[in-house]
Amino acid sequence: MKQTPQAPGEAVAAPGTLRKIITASSVGTLIEWYDFYIYGSLAVVFSGMFFPEGNPLAALLISIAAFGTGFVVRPIGAVLFGRMGDRIGRKKTFLATLILMGGATSAIGLLPSFSTIGLFAPVLLVLLRLVQGLAIGGEYGGAAIYIAEHSPANRRGTYTSVLQTTATVGLLLSITVIVLCRLVMGEEAFNAWGWRVPFLLSAVLVVFSLKVRLKMHESPVFTQMRESGRLSQSPIRDTVANPRSVLLLLAALFGVTAGLGVAWYTSQFYTLYFLQTVLKVDFLSANICVGVALVLGTPFFIIFGRLSDSFGRPPLILGGLALSALGYVPLFAWIQSAAQARDYVQIVAAITVQIVFVAMIYGPTAAFLVELFPAQIRYTGVSLSYHLGTGVFGGFTPLIALSASSQGNQLGGLLYPVVLTTLTFIVFFIVLRKGAHSEVARRAGLRFEEHPIPTSPAAGVIDSAQ
Repeated sequence: MKQTPQAPGEAVAAPGTLRKIITASSVGTLIEWYDFYIYGSLAVVFSGMFFPEGNPLAALLISIAAFGTGFVVRPIGAVLFGRMGDRIGRKKTFLATLILMGGATSAIGLLPSFSTIGLFAPVLLVLLRLVQGLAIGGEYGGAAIYIAEHSPANRRGTYTSVLQTTATVGLLLSITVIVLCRLVMGEEAFNAWGWRVPFLLSAVLVVFSLKVRLKMHESPVFTQMRESGRLSQSPIRDTVANPRSVLLLLAALFGVTAGLGVAWYTSQFYTLYFLQTVLKVDFLSANICVGVALVLGTPFFIIFGRLSDSFGRPPLILGGLALSALGYVPLFAWIQSAAQARDYVQIVAAITVQIVFVAMIYGPTAAFLVELFPAQIRYTGVSLSYHLGTGVFGGFTPLIALSASSQGNQLGGLLYPVVLTTLTFIVFFIVLRKGAHSEVARRAGLRFEEHPIPTSPAAGVIDSAQ
């Protein structure tokens, strides 16, 4: 692979090669997010098919809880695949996660209903959801690291922010496929069997992505560590059993990713459920409103990623957390009022504002996390902190918020996201607002000899090996 040297000891991919790297990494991750979120987008439709009849709300909540099981195992997938990524390579690991995710998603599309196989239906549904969670737990960190380890320091926020759009675009793709299937098949056929088509489409998307990813090379950082014999012999132990690295992991979790996850799932998934279940907006209108807002809001992930290269990552992340926490109640009240008037333009506007706030946090986060963790434990550290935060804290946001809002107060479910994003803002401000210059990073005392990833002075972080 052609490399363009940037600094002593660092190899950065040439522009043409880097574009291919970003495309291959992002397309594969987008497909994995599509697979992961297609379940959440269709939970309202098939919730009664895999569970006993008689209580539609209970079936929906159980389906959303099953959706949440995928988030619970994401940190486990982060550990398992993080170790693989730090020991055998970035490329091989996220090829494995792509195959695993595609197989599980396609299997959900073929799963018999409760009326056919009884209790095996919900059991198999949850098991397949667990497989999806394991796979996505190893995907995001690998793709973010792969792009970052090929990128020049002064463009790392820009290039990794392209990857940050994949979760939102994956959700948008799932909504688009669902709406098209619903329009083509009609409501009756779609509810009876057509909802399976978006799941089965995953097999085609995965084959396409595999063809692209098989042409990729290993990252230069990992290659140099392997050739010089400086790979971590036990990335899991070095990440979770070393008090110094645990301190860094906890700072990333409670100072960034927990609030990020809650903000993301509130602005997109909970909003979708809120429209359909609480405000009784019809399925098609709710999905179109969220889909249009995603189209309008997605470019801001790249805009804020690029701004983080010039003005630093911490100010944008702090701003996004603060605006999200302050904005939930007025924005959802706006949605509530607009839904009563059936003013879909205002609904789209309110959702778009939420997505812009999330983009302020999410756009710079990949670069921030990659720069925070040493190369030997980077795959494990980034993946574990990201999926603990977004998976556990964020993934259960729809279930917690929807359960609270069903108790009579339509806005009662917002207490959870308000509290979590506020707490994350406070922790970030106290311990991470200066990145690796912060006291928590200095006290961590990490001394990993590594191939460096220099950072832009404006990024607010320094190489963690120093």
